[in-house]
Amino acid sequence: MSDQPNTARPLPAALAQVVEDFNDLGIPDRLQLLLEFSDGLPPLPQRYVDHPELLEPVPECQSPIFLLVEVDGDDEDAVVHLFFSAPPEAPTTRGFAGILHEGLDGLSAADVLAVPMDVTEQLGLGDAVSMLRLRGMAAMLARIKRQVQEKVAA
Repeated sequence: MSDQPNTARPLPAALAQVVEDFNDLGIPDRLQLLLEFSDGLPPLPQRYVDHPELLEPVPECQSPIFLLVEVDGDDEDAVVHLFFSAPPEAPTTRGFAGILHEGLDGLSAADVLAVPMDVTEQLGLGDAVSMLRLRGMAAMLARIKRQVQEKVAA
């Protein structure tokens, strides 16, 4: 990975494990694992269910998804928490959100900001889902990183 400039730092352990899990499987099994991440996406806390206007839409995704980042602290050691809202009838989108939740929730702001944007490609899903869907996941990650940056700087 060191030959790629945007992967100078290793992936956080939880996200690296997710990437490894996907790459250990054949394409049909990768899709099944994606569905498992969809099922494992935590529900939105009531404080956001009651105020969906607080969540940011991700229009690049083919299915409606909304996200919000909370940051506990105001420096790069601050802890990041991710929240997603996606309908159950959008399993691919929910799966991508589940991957990001599993891999990033609870990390420091610095670790989240250091995640390379090509992590979506590292999952090995390019032959299983459309590039449009992968761009949607990248858009989720970009919004997460922007929200973290804004909240740490505030």
